[in-house]
Amino acid sequence: MYIGNVTWPEAGEALGDGSLALVPLGSTEQHGPHLPLATDHLIAESFAREAADRADVVCTPTVNVGVSPHHRQFHGTMWVDAPVFRDYVESLTRNLAYHGIDRVIYVNAHGGNVEHLREVGRRLRDEELLYAVEWMWNDSIPDLVDDLFARNGPHGGPKETALIQHLAPELTRDDRLEDARDDGVVNLEAADMIRYGARTFYDAADNTDNGVLGDQTDATAEKGAEMFERATGQLVRLCGWLEAQPFEALMPEDHV
Repeated sequence: MYIGNVTWPEAGEALGDGSLALVPLGSTEQHGPHLPLATDHLIAESFAREAADRADVVCTPTVNVGVSPHHRQFHGTMWVDAPVFRDYVESLTRNLAYHGIDRVIYVNAHGGNVEHLREVGRRLRDEELLYAVEWMWNDSIPDLVDDLFARNGPHGGPKETALIQHLAPELTRDDRLEDARDDGVVNLEAADMIRYGARTFYDAADNTDNGVLGDQTDATAEKGAEMFERATGQLVRLCGWLEAQPFEALMPEDHV
């Protein structure tokens, strides 16, 4: 159930002690010459809404702007500073707890958000207010992603391209896929991103002229559909597992 579409009495029937909520989070940032700035939050919201319907749980509105200063050199990228993002997500999650939610899945589609969502989850769990965990779609199906794409990339690559081809084909610039590949970085090892064990770069522009990595020409809507179905299934299973856990079992262990 998408909570934005119901009235407050209807929301009251769905919310209560022991309820689970999905919170989609992404970014508004460059994804090369072929994908929209909305790529990450479109993906996150699509997974969260579909899984919420299948698992019969609550889905909140989407957090569309995340921690993306490493893409700031590219037009249109928006971001909030990491402490602001953490405080906002924590405040939003506390709001859910006030309405009876005691477990949350952050349905995340932006790598820059991961560590901050984990930190928020730890804060709330240490306080024993609720249990919140971060879920990243591609981390749920790593073998499938590896099988589908010969030269994948962590940003604007074929996996994200295929998902947007499936979810929002009207927003994909299929005529720019070769440009994305040829002006970006296809081989991550050749980019020489790690020197003597140190990640010496801070921004995407330090490594790639057009902001993307991987071979985007390897993407198809059919591959996107396969990934979406498989990862949604994983998220639904996570919902079922989380709902079945006693709340006490999700809280920190006692001091030894």
